[in-house]
Amino acid sequence: MHMHKFEKAWLIFGIGSLLVFLTVLGVSAFYLGNQPPSCLATIDPEKVDTMPPFNEPGLKKVEGKEWDYELVFVASAFSYSPASVEVPYGAKVKIMATTKDVVHGFEVAGSNINMMLEPGYISEHITTFDKTGEYLIVCNEYCGVGHHMMSSKIEVVK
Repeated sequence: MHMHKFEKAWLIFGIGSLLVFLTVLGVSAFYLGNQPPSCLATIDPEKVDTMPPFNEPGLKKVEGKEWDYELVFVASAFSYSPASVEVPYGAKVKIMATTKDVVHGFEVAGSNINMMLEPGYISEHITTFDKTGEYLIVCNEYCGVGHHMMSSKIEVVK
């Protein structure tokens, strides 16, 4: 069977690209330990208000962890609790959030924080706030007629 030189070149390019992709994926998964997020942390959506730490949403300083603060949010019918929170500049924060009713989004505008909040599951994200200012939190999953009013804010202060 005779193959044109351009066919051979494209075949080599395609197989080479596939090998590079699989190598990067393998190194990322096995050597660097990157894995898809799992929903290991669960909570009864009917008891969110009575289960710690969601019974007292807000910012709490923690000791002996790799992060400095825990920031707890609870989403429910067109609102986040707390509606506003102040975070110290440069603090490493673990954000934990859940919802009591329907699927909500949790996006911190101007950052890489974007989580989906599902009833019965706890979503977590660890970040460092290295710019002062006000960050708007919006729901980016349609949750009903009041969806457009659902917001909160994080204010990073020195």
